[in-house]
Amino acid sequence: MKVSKIRVKNKNTDYSILIGNGAINLLGKQIKKLCPKTKKVALILDKKIPNKYKRKIKKQIKNYKVYVYEYLPNENLKSFTKANNLVENLLKNNLSRTDVIIAAGGGIIGDFAGFVASILKRGINFINLPSTLLAQVDSSIGGKTGINSNRGKNLIGSFYQPKIVISELGFLKSLSRRNLVCGFAEILKHSLIHDNKFFNSLSKNTESILEKFDFKIIKDVITKSCKIKLHFVNQDEKEKGQRMILNFGHTFAHGIEAANGYSRKINHGEAVLMGMMLATRLSFRKKICSYNTLDKIETIYETNNLPKNLTSFFSKKGLNKVVNFMEIDKKNYDNKINLILLKKIGKTTNPGDFRISPKEMRNVLKKIS
Repeated sequence: MKVSKIRVKNKNTDYSILIGNGAINLLGKQIKKLCPKTKKVALILDKKIPNKYKRKIKKQIKNYKVYVYEYLPNENLKSFTKANNLVENLLKNNLSRTDVIIAAGGGIIGDFAGFVASILKRGINFINLPSTLLAQVDSSIGGKTGINSNRGKNLIGSFYQPKIVISELGFLKSLSRRNLVCGFAEILKHSLIHDNKFFNSLSKNTESILEKFDFKIIKDVITKSCKIKLHFVNQDEKEKGQRMILNFGHTFAHGIEAANGYSRKINHGEAVLMGMMLATRLSFRKKICSYNTLDKIETIYETNNLPKNLTSFFSKKGLNKVVNFMEIDKKNYDNKINLILLKKIGKTTNPGDFRISPKEMRNVLKKIS
């Protein structure tokens, strides 16, 4: 399979995303090209990656002094304590700015390793090898890195761009349907906020992505999804305006995850799916979108058994807890919750156009959940 290349270029950054089955075999060549002075490599590895791919990665970096750090990917990893422990170890091993930190894993590993790369000696070369569908279409693109606070998810972090992103499709074959659904959530989001034709294509091909694992369709879908995200990122790298549209469903989702204690009962993609459904139902309730729009979205959820109802996981008291966490979302201002809502499939409200008080949100959430 031919490897696709997407160039990410704006006034502050210029790097490539490589997508394909076998793309991992280009890692060594890319390090030599992009980081020619590298002598040491710190490999931040997701323990869940199949051994076959761990060996392939290590083969690509065998000519360097390699330090391997393996972690289980859970939100507890994204803490100051864990980040500091890694920083101290990397300093002990005397990594320089010309050396490289490689993240090989899902979004948690990428967020964590990218954050450490951004603060170590004020910035060290960073390469991302996203191993989940979610990471390949979302978290590896755009330069967001971060760790969590006791007050919420990703409240501490930086914008730090990688030297390259290599999305190896072979990683995805080992994923469960639930994990693929997690990534599909972001793909669906990209269609909803920007491209009605893409949404119609997803409606026809969801089974090929989640059940049949058709490499060609998956590669095309990932490539399209990445391009949509980059459409917003290239306009607004630091999330001051249009990039906020990518948060469609996410203010709800972050509240859902935090209220659930970041447990495995609800993963990030499932929270995003429920968050997008809540945002769409709220859009219809506020007469921002039509019933036809709501019905089309409800249909793709029902046809593919995607999670959509918050009341399946939370009591009325739990719903209030969700809003409590939504209140401290970093994009809020003037004591109101800032939301992106849907006008129609392919078009949203503009950032800042819709804000709602926590009191009204508590009342509405009980009716749309």
